[in-house]
Amino acid sequence: MTVVDTPAAEGRAAGPAPAPRRPARFLSLSNVSLLFIWAVLILVFGILVPDTFLTVNTFRTVLAGQAITAIMALALLMPIAAAQFDLSIAGSMGMGIVLVATFLSKLETGVVTAMVLTLLVGVAIGLVNAFVVVRLKVNSFIATLGSGSILIAGIQWVTGGQQIVTGIPEGFTDLGRHEVLSIPLSVVYMFLIAAAMWYVLELRQTGRYLYAAGSNKEAARLAGVRVDRLTTIALVVSAVIATVAGIVFVMRIGSASLDAGTPYLLPAFAAAFLGATQFRQGNVNVLGTLVAVYVLATGVKGVQLIGAPFWVDDLFNGAALIIAVALAVRSGQQKSLV
Repeated sequence: MTVVDTPAAEGRAAGPAPAPRRPARFLSLSNVSLLFIWAVLILVFGILVPDTFLTVNTFRTVLAGQAITAIMALALLMPIAAAQFDLSIAGSMGMGIVLVATFLSKLETGVVTAMVLTLLVGVAIGLVNAFVVVRLKVNSFIATLGSGSILIAGIQWVTGGQQIVTGIPEGFTDLGRHEVLSIPLSVVYMFLIAAAMWYVLELRQTGRYLYAAGSNKEAARLAGVRVDRLTTIALVVSAVIATVAGIVFVMRIGSASLDAGTPYLLPAFAAAFLGATQFRQGNVNVLGTLVAVYVLATGVKGVQLIGAPFWVDDLFNGAALIIAVALAVRSGQQKSLV
């Protein structure tokens, strides 16, 4: 297993906050290369298919269409910062989808009650993952891979294998389809989650401790960092955010698909790792993750508009994941998980 390294020095768990980054270094080509790639993609596709690519409709489609992918990628940041994986986020999202839809359409609990109950299940999923990883000492990759499979079985059990396509109240779907200043509400939710994650990871002591624990777990313990507690928090937050992604999905689509969460797993990991090569090289970060999501989406949309086949999405995301991890390894900013 591998994970992108963190800013705490090897052998030092937590200490003074890192010195402010110099603007010249922060804006160096290697540190913001995705922005240049993004600009090149826009230029190339703008020349090749200007009538369909350089339009407000395309911009809005990409912006709104990637909101859930971005939320799923943000769900991974805290576990990866703490040197953990959460492969169960697809299952958590899927469970969030079917539960909120079931509460609304079959049990008629009301919008607020349905969302609260669904989020509580997300908390429970995170706590179970944390128990297996922290208490039973199971590697997080294996633990969350197994729990993700269990969640898929749970989705089938809850729904009886049937899609939920009716009974979602219009007031609920309005929460995902309406716009604020021409920005879809799903995008607003994405930015709110991103702002909260940025605040915790960049400005709070919890973020510094997460990076320190991910860099050197034993050194962090010796320095007094409560590594197990941080791991628990990271896995619970990951499950809850993935569940939120499921709720937002139903708000946008108005129905519940049983396997809707699975296609988001690879793009989320690709964006999180690719984003770690930007702005704070070697460290997962919110800004890099969001830029990575939309760079990949721009590339995919562009090749789709020039007539590329349907499997381009998987090609882009898989290649991006491999390249991102390879860049981290070459820069010496990656280490093995024990």
